[in-house]
Amino acid sequence: MKFFIVILAHVALAYAEDEWMPKNMAELNVIRQECLKDFPLNDEYIEKMKNFEYPDEEPVRKYLLCTVKRFGIFREGEGYNIDRVAKQFKMDLDEAEALAIVEGCVDKNTEGSSDDVWVYRCRKCVMASKIGDRVKAKSRE
Repeated sequence: MKFFIVILAHVALAYAEDEWMPKNMAELNVIRQECLKDFPLNDEYIEKMKNFEYPDEEPVRKYLLCTVKRFGIFREGEGYNIDRVAKQFKMDLDEAEALAIVEGCVDKNTEGSSDDVWVYRCRKCVMASKIGDRVKAKSRE
């Protein structure tokens, strides 16, 4: 019976993994607002973030960690789901190109950084790429 429950749990987890879908803009905005409630940022940080300036400071990193966890693209202790990141942020890029960019930015955290530092480091790399250029352009529309 225990074996059956373990198998069932693995099947359910695999099914849940397949059910993930990229978030639309409305969903992203809700997640961002929820994370701002959980990890409030002062007006200075918010103004900088509107211009895609994300200071490498703990309050900002904690906010970013919250968002990627709620987007379903990062798990604590495990890191980013590269396929999901590529799907969520590919913009008008070919998915293979987006995946290559993400794979080049997402590391295995061999230095053992805290999750918020790990998230910040990988996000900074992605935002310095073609993906980041397209995210910034899309936000100005």
